[in-house]
Amino acid sequence: MPRMLDVSDDVRAEIGDEEADRLLAGDNAPGAYDCTSCRTPGNTEQERTSTVLFVGQETAVLAFAHATCVPSQVVPVSEDQLRGAVRSITGEDSAPQAAEASHAPPVAAAAHASRSYFPGPAAPAPAPSPAPVPSSVSPVAVAHAPAPSGDAPVPQQAVLGVTSGVVLVGQEACAALVVEPTAPIIRPGSIGHGDEFLQLLSEQGFAPVVDLGRPPAPNPGWSVLLAMGRLHAVLMPAPGGGGPVAWWQAHSPMPLSEGWRSAVGRSQKVLVYAAAAGTIGTQPREDQLRAALDRAAARGALVGASMPLAGT
Repeated sequence: MPRMLDVSDDVRAEIGDEEADRLLAGDNAPGAYDCTSCRTPGNTEQERTSTVLFVGQETAVLAFAHATCVPSQVVPVSEDQLRGAVRSITGEDSAPQAAEASHAPPVAAAAHASRSYFPGPAAPAPAPSPAPVPSSVSPVAVAHAPAPSGDAPVPQQAVLGVTSGVVLVGQEACAALVVEPTAPIIRPGSIGHGDEFLQLLSEQGFAPVVDLGRPPAPNPGWSVLLAMGRLHAVLMPAPGGGGPVAWWQAHSPMPLSEGWRSAVGRSQKVLVYAAAAGTIGTQPREDQLRAALDRAAARGALVGASMPLAGT
């Protein structure tokens, strides 16, 4: 039976005309599916469905999404991200993630930590990597930790904690990510020991947030990568052009609440807020997270940007 599938020219070019025609004819396409963006059920026989091809360095995975969520597209990802998406699709990691979710507070999302990548102007820009794998790129932001002997601080790689939550902006419930490093961030080569995290982000297009009642302005070239309803990465423009690279990447795909996925499904955007180490802290509930963000904004200690989903 023919399917109500959208196959973009980019997807067709990757999979070939023969395979694309088989999909459209219903030979290789599923009937029911879980949308790769919002994770709610869909049906290729009853509603328009986008084909989304995740392409790694060596392999590719074809997924399906509501056409109202994301258009048909090719999404370049790292092999690690692709393996995470495959585990999500096959359910191999469903048990550990379900256990994590069951111990989480009812309305607060889990916080994940990973490394970040700043192409700050004070350091030479690294060559773009073929795929967004932050571990293969030398981070420009570092954290200073005290040396055991009490000597000069020892530079360490930056680690960012990321928390998801639904934030009320005006009268709209918006999907948000809150980014906070575990220690002060400085530029490589800097002789000072002050925290430069917000300054580095400002140089990358993030704007000060003084009122959470209004959404932060878009940051061109930045986007949020979701796959199978989980958060994989925050992407930024590659230095010197080319495809996007991962500014932040989850060690494992980050589960997202149903409310968060519903909010991003309605707006097709994510509000990304960032604060210096120790500003927000761990907040067990979304109302407490909002209060911490309000306090940070009032102190001039919060920056933010509005980002689309990757590929939209």
